[in-house]
Amino acid sequence: MKSSAILLADGTVIPAESIGYDSITIGEIVFNTSMTGYQEIITDPSYDKQIVTFTNPHIGNTGVNVDDYESSYNGCSGIIIRNHPTKESSWRNENNFLEFLKDKTISAVCSVDTRYLTSLLREKGSINGCIVPDIKKLDQAKDLLSKFPGLNGLDLAKNVTTKEQYIWNEGTHDLVNVESSKGQKELRVFAYDYGIKKNILRILTDLGCDVTVVPAETTYNEVLKNKPDGVFLSNGPGDPAACDYAINNIRNLLSKQIPIFGICLGFQLMCLASGAKTYKMKFGHHGANHPVIDVNTSRVYITSQNHGFAVDKDSLKSIHKITHKSLFDESLQGIELTDTPAYGFQGHPEASPGPQDIYNLFIKFIDNMKKKNA
Repeated sequence: MKSSAILLADGTVIPAESIGYDSITIGEIVFNTSMTGYQEIITDPSYDKQIVTFTNPHIGNTGVNVDDYESSYNGCSGIIIRNHPTKESSWRNENNFLEFLKDKTISAVCSVDTRYLTSLLREKGSINGCIVPDIKKLDQAKDLLSKFPGLNGLDLAKNVTTKEQYIWNEGTHDLVNVESSKGQKELRVFAYDYGIKKNILRILTDLGCDVTVVPAETTYNEVLKNKPDGVFLSNGPGDPAACDYAINNIRNLLSKQIPIFGICLGFQLMCLASGAKTYKMKFGHHGANHPVIDVNTSRVYITSQNHGFAVDKDSLKSIHKITHKSLFDESLQGIELTDTPAYGFQGHPEASPGPQDIYNLFIKFIDNMKKKNA
């Protein structure tokens, strides 16, 4: 077996064992604290150009199955784990985890002191780095890493968005019990794909939405000519401030008084379009155990999170009403606009992985569309 390593931008080399795709992979290294849901995390397009360090040492032990893909084509650049994956044990398992990594061309290493690496990331912040499957190629990796610009100013939504518009009609699978209006299809929703997760689309479908997914650069006029009842702004990777086309489209949609709901990157873009600003966080929020408080009711929700940028609370305008805050660091988690039926949430109410505490945010979108049609 070839000696492998993790190379950090500051020159640190961490020994490792390669278990994934045999290719040097460069990205921003982040850590995720989720205990479960590794398949959903790995296939989440929001992790494009990122290498995920799992703090849970047991990754791969329940295998892989088709129902838990969040994207068929996009996801993280690589993963770093502590233990070598054990034999899969789950009645839902359909594929070997190591074969899955190679099939999806995902670089991966194990036998890493992930506690040390996580503490390093918390101290220094997210670090650019690379996975080097063959230590003999360390010099080549150093050269490639020196050319990686990082995520600041990087528009990645264009990389992961759908190339063509399509209709989505798949609901959540039978293992999940959610409020459902399957078959009613009352509301027409156009969803901007900046790196959209499948479970968002499944939930909207369950709630009676006729969902059309459109590429990130689709103009607002193209959306409006279809007379949607609402517009959804998806999650996605990269720097929101770099997505000028999206900000312009959302600004025009906001002026039309159409119900809008944004998650993660979509939330940030909505805030930028309405006059706020965003900033790069030190190490971001990545996990399924993040407490968020509803500022109106003081109710606390445990949520799933995955973001490296945030909305600057000091840049908010009079039209921005704060609805949720993080109890970890007081960063903004939710905002609604007072002059139009638009709102957003920084975390992931669709869970996948993570708790479903804040699923009610989807119901709010449905209610806003029904009010507009009343």
